[in-house]
Amino acid sequence: MRLRFILPLAVVGAVWAVSAMAQEELRPYVIVGDSIPDSLTGLSGDAERGRAIVASRTAGLCLLCHSAPIPEERFQGNLAPNLAGAGSRWSEGQLRLRLVDASRLNPNTIMPPYYRLDRLHRVARGFEDKPILSAGQIEDVVAYLVSLKE
Repeated sequence: MRLRFILPLAVVGAVWAVSAMAQEELRPYVIVGDSIPDSLTGLSGDAERGRAIVASRTAGLCLLCHSAPIPEERFQGNLAPNLAGAGSRWSEGQLRLRLVDASRLNPNTIMPPYYRLDRLHRVARGFEDKPILSAGQIEDVVAYLVSLKE
């Protein structure tokens, strides 16, 4: 009997979270060369939260194409660069631009723009008019990737 009440509350909570995300406006940023040097939030991200986003099969979906030093996650991708050592290969700003919109660097990339709303095609209804990741989530993933040194 209690399960009936818990499940609807969880659904209401999830709908509220999605609605709050849909209402977040994209924050302005400046591209300098091949990077976005300044944080989207004005704050540093949290590497632990970033690791959880990278590992998530529902949030970032990073491991669909990339492999990463997350041994507990099976079936990691090999279509894109291995994320191990990402913090040695790219700067914080370079990683931020790749997450925000990798097509600025490679128009033929298969990586989705995680923080862009324009020029998108065939977007699922649940993702219309909102970025895949919030500005804070982008900063969390950047913090995690920067921590991956070789």
